[in-house]
Amino acid sequence: MTFRRWGVATLAAVALFTPALTACGGEGTEPEASGSAAPAIPADAKEALLASTKEITKGNFKFSMTGADLDGQGFVHQPSQSAQMTMKAGNDEFSMDMEIVYIKPDSWVKMTIEGAEGVPGLEKLNSGKYQHLDQSKITGARGLGFDFTDVDPAGSEALTKAVVDVQKTAEGAYSGTIDLTKATGAGMVDEDAVKLLGAEATKLPFEAKLDTQGRLSSLTIQLPAVGGGKAQELKVGYSDYGAASPAKAPPAAEVVEASPETYELFNK
Repeated sequence: MTFRRWGVATLAAVALFTPALTACGGEGTEPEASGSAAPAIPADAKEALLASTKEITKGNFKFSMTGADLDGQGFVHQPSQSAQMTMKAGNDEFSMDMEIVYIKPDSWVKMTIEGAEGVPGLEKLNSGKYQHLDQSKITGARGLGFDFTDVDPAGSEALTKAVVDVQKTAEGAYSGTIDLTKATGAGMVDEDAVKLLGAEATKLPFEAKLDTQGRLSSLTIQLPAVGGGKAQELKVGYSDYGAASPAKAPPAAEVVEASPETYELFNK
């Protein structure tokens, strides 16, 4: 089973990614807040997980997301209203490498697609340039826009709220089960795939790690084999809280206006 059924038109839609976004040091060392004591981590395991996502809402961090057919990384920098992500997705028959840069109110996308020779206008999609996007043409194209009022690419707050039971296994380490039917609005969860899991979706094993300040460092969910597929895991990682850098616009010489084929691809 492939948890996200990556089609040509939906590869980017998962990115915010499920803007999406190869572990970018997802479990790396995060800088401590200068001049302030680390907040107390709740003793209750469930409360500790719920509290671990609060720092994400500030929109200043790096992140990674991995799955069976997805390997992505990126960062969000709310102070400058910017974000950036790179993603590799696909399988033996089809693959897409993509980079998206967001600097409000602009965004750019650069793609390399292989195994999609039948896609009209493929040469324009594979231009080797950053395509500047007309924001009026991407309304509803989830993979091409970025909502700076909801900056968490994975939806970890919704995921932690869907935890059924959890135990602390070591300092900063937790494990338990999660009910994904209660987190279908999370960025890294596909509602159709949850339905394929059936009753098993209500009791999936997970592991979570928090840093020394109680902030979520990684969340890994184990998925069973379904429909002749293989078991897999979904993982999101966060790092460099408060230390992300602003995104930079691509050099003008490397930019073209997005083609009609680009909008058609992502608006499907």
